[in-house]
Amino acid sequence: MYAVYAQNPSSTQPSQTPDQSQAQNPPQGQSSSSSQTQPTTGETQGQISVQERIRQRREQRRATAIHDAYDHRWESYADMGYLRFTPGPSRQRLTFYAWETGVTRFSSERLGYTLDGRGYIGNAYVGITSLSNGNTNTRPQVSMYNLLFGPIYRFYLQPKYSVSGRVLGGWAYGNFSGDTGGEGSLCTGAGNTNCLLYPTGNTYAASATVIGEYNLTPNIGFKLAPEYFLTGFGSTVQASRGFTAGIVYRFGKQ
Repeated sequence: MYAVYAQNPSSTQPSQTPDQSQAQNPPQGQSSSSSQTQPTTGETQGQISVQERIRQRREQRRATAIHDAYDHRWESYADMGYLRFTPGPSRQRLTFYAWETGVTRFSSERLGYTLDGRGYIGNAYVGITSLSNGNTNTRPQVSMYNLLFGPIYRFYLQPKYSVSGRVLGGWAYGNFSGDTGGEGSLCTGAGNTNCLLYPTGNTYAASATVIGEYNLTPNIGFKLAPEYFLTGFGSTVQASRGFTAGIVYRFGKQ
C-alpha cells in the first residue's frame, strides 16, 4: 500500500497535450518548408537583378554602336541606277540607266541635307522613222542630267542598318534630239507639231525616295533606294519609277 501511494503523485501530474507538443516541436516537413522559402525568394531576386544588368549592358552596347555608325557629319555616295521614263508624247517607256553621286551634311544623327547629281542614258523606240538624209532611225539615244537638293531623315536606326526618307527638288536637262540625225524631236506636223520626242531643253525635277542602308563597317555601307521621279518636259509631267544602289561612305564626327 505504501508503494502504491508513493506512485500516485507522479501519476496525477498533467501531461502535455498533443497541441502543445506540436507547437513546441513542429513537424519536420513544415520546418524544412519554411526554411526553403527564404532562399528561393532571394535567388529569384538575384536572378532578376542579373538579367536586368545584362539587359542594360546590351542596350548600352546597342546605343554605342548606333552612335559610332551615325554620328558622322558627312556622308557621300556613288550609285548606279535604273529608271522607266517616257521620252515623248504617247511614246512607250524606255529604260534609263543612271549614274548618281552626292554628299549629305548631317546636323544630327537623323536629319541631314543632300546635294545630288546624276545622269541618265537610254534608247527611245519611235518606230520606223525616215530621216532627211534617207536613213531610218527606230531607236535614237536620249539622255537626261539632274542637279537636286533636299532634306533626308533617318526614321529607323539599328547598329547594322537604317531606313531613311528623302525628298529632292531641282533642275533637269533633257537631250532628246542629239541622235536623230538633225531631225530635232522627229516632228511630222507643220510648224514642228506632232513630235515623237520631247524638245531638248531644261525643266524642273523632283524626287521622293525611301533609302535602306546596310552597314558593312561604321564608316562604309551599302545603299538601296527605290524612287519616284518627276520631270516636266514638253509642258507635261513625266512620272517615272526606278531605283539606285551603291556604296556609302561616312566621315567627320559631329
